Amino acid sequence: MNKGVKIKNEVKEEIGVIEHDFEVKREVEEIYDPIQIKEELEAYEKPITCAGEAYFLKQQINHTKEKPYRCCDCDKAFALICNLITHIRKHTGEKLYQCNKCDKSFSTNGYLKIHMRIHTGEKPYQCSICDKTFTEKGNLAKHHRIHSGEKPFQCNYCDKAFLHKNQLKFHLMTHTGKKPYQCRQCDRDFSCKIQLKSHTRVHTGEKPYKCSQCEKSFSQTHHLKTHLRIHTGEKPYQCINCDKSFSQNTQLITHLRTHTGEKPYKCRQCTMAFPSNRQLTTHLRIHTGEKPYQCSQCEKSFSQISSLKSHLKVHTGNKPYKCSLCDKTFSQKSNALRHLKIHPVNKTNLSQNLPKIKLISA
Repeated sequence: MNKGVKIKNEVKEEIGVIEHDFEVKREVEEIYDPIQIKEELEAYEKPITCAGEAYFLKQQINHTKEKPYRCCDCDKAFALICNLITHIRKHTGEKLYQCNKCDKSFSTNGYLKIHMRIHTGEKPYQCSICDKTFTEKGNLAKHHRIHSGEKPFQCNYCDKAFLHKNQLKFHLMTHTGKKPYQCRQCDRDFSCKIQLKSHTRVHTGEKPYKCSQCEKSFSQTHHLKTHLRIHTGEKPYQCINCDKSFSQNTQLITHLRTHTGEKPYKCRQCTMAFPSNRQLTTHLRIHTGEKPYQCSQCEKSFSQISSLKSHLKVHTGNKPYKCSLCDKTFSQKSNALRHLKIHPVNKTNLSQNLPKIKLISA
């Protein structure tokens, strides 16, 4: 199809919706002259023959900077009456553009087009640095900040800055202490509606985000994104001190403490400290006696999941650790290392004669 004809058809479709809007929103005609509206619609309906003409029209509006059309609800102003009517839909909640693939609907044709890319898989915007692709130009611009390190949203109350506007919005709540959204199931309060919505899934058990590679599902979209890296092998978080990389930023932060020696998580029962909260939680079970990991084959339970995995080899008969000198195998590495002590070592050539443990491949 000719590009000019395609644009013309899209404009006509938009005009049809605008005409509908004029019928249902009489207050607009009461404020603005109906004859003026008709003239603007006729000008808007005039065929656009090329993308350059549309660009020229946009530039004209930008140069005049005149915005005579004002919203009665929020005082926002617009250069074109059609833009005002599109904006009014935000207040009315009207969504006239229906997706033919699912039950979602949208306030503008542009939003519908972006949504359709979820169904088609189209991602026309590609990062020139890492080749990642996106459905929206705005998302690509946000992604570029990861590479540039740019954090344009600065907090006025402290020295923190953020990649995204929403991150700053949530952060500002830490200064005000305001948490207007309360959970009806428990006494927890939240600073924003999205946090409350995510939290309620703890009570409902809802996991709407499903992995396309396996049967796992998740309560939050960022948990799914992190999980998908298991399938892709992606490890975007690189250590600046060594060649190790990680799938999660929290893993990198914990790893960096092996270089700095920092152990911020201190046990209140003893003098021990740990580089991560998870390690502290595991350690605390020594004091509490908690053993949450139960063996399905016998009555034994363990404080750590790694201990349970080692124990399960007793039932399966799996002995992956092999002595390099006598071919004896062991289910646990600690037992194999203990076994090495029975072999004498030739001290004249220690590096060649030192017995080793080999991990037998599955």
